Amino acid sequence: MPWWSSWPAENRHLRIDAILADPNFRDVPPPMPPAVLRVATRKSPLALWQAEHVAERLREAHPGLVVELLPLTTRGDEVLDRSLAAIGGKGLFLKELEVALADGRADLAVHSLKDVPARLAAGFSLVAILARADCADAWVSNDFDSIDALPVGARVGTSSLRRAAQLRARRADLEIADLRGNVGTRLAKLDRGEYAAIVLAVAGLQRLGWAERIRARLAPPAWLPAPGQAAIAVEARAGDPRAAALLAPLDDAGTRRAVAAERALNAELGGDCTMPLGAWCETRADGTFHLHGLLGDAGDGRLLRADAQGSDPAALGRQVARLLKGQGADALLRSRG
Repeated sequence: MPWWSSWPAENRHLRIDAILADPNFRDVPPPMPPAVLRVATRKSPLALWQAEHVAERLREAHPGLVVELLPLTTRGDEVLDRSLAAIGGKGLFLKELEVALADGRADLAVHSLKDVPARLAAGFSLVAILARADCADAWVSNDFDSIDALPVGARVGTSSLRRAAQLRARRADLEIADLRGNVGTRLAKLDRGEYAAIVLAVAGLQRLGWAERIRARLAPPAWLPAPGQAAIAVEARAGDPRAAALLAPLDDAGTRRAVAAERALNAELGGDCTMPLGAWCETRADGTFHLHGLLGDAGDGRLLRADAQGSDPAALGRQVARLLKGQGADALLRSRG
């Protein structure tokens, strides 16, 4: 058991924040032998799949390298009776993993990039972003082929304010209910009849072998995913040359540049992981980028949309953020409290 596991769950993340803020804490050297690479991961089936996928890619790239997983429980996994927005957002899925990096129990941490805040904590870096899978959302229902096919007042499950805003924009009559838990738990709730439909990520269902549950794809540009959705990110201590060298073969330059535009848009609007923000950057044939952005209100279904083209991902993200602000993005964000 990690040394911090006995702390009360309700304030554990605050104490972890304080530890991460101490610059001396990052000076602890890794205790493992140099031939072993330890990878911190959440314990959910999808997180373990992603971590093992990274581990296998590393073993293929570096024959003889020993890679071990370090499964950890995060506060985001522990608190399931409240929405992510109410308990602090998706960043809660990272903090315990970053402590393991900082105190040397792990060399790497594997995340879904969509869960990674737009601005990393000081002392950490994303050393690899793997090639992106299908970034669309999945419409999952046992009875209804599409959003439009639902009866009036039907109950749809999602834990995402972004998805809720886009659902509300399409169907103001729907009851949109919070849906927490791992992918299997969410599917089980649907199968018990608690929801008429649920919205999940296509990539997660495909990775876990449940592609047949996808009734329809909710795909860009009409329906926008979260920034970085479907990309796997690997985090390490900043300035760790060994981690950077080992992960270099796994990094996908095209994906990194595209998601850089999406994450720059997120950062320019405040970098809040609970923000109802959609972003999708497509790479054009000439190597330039087309970034689509959306900011929504999960309460009334109001959507702000903007898009722009350019060759610099970071500048493009800032440009689309300015366009959204010109439509009232700042006021919409303030209205969320």
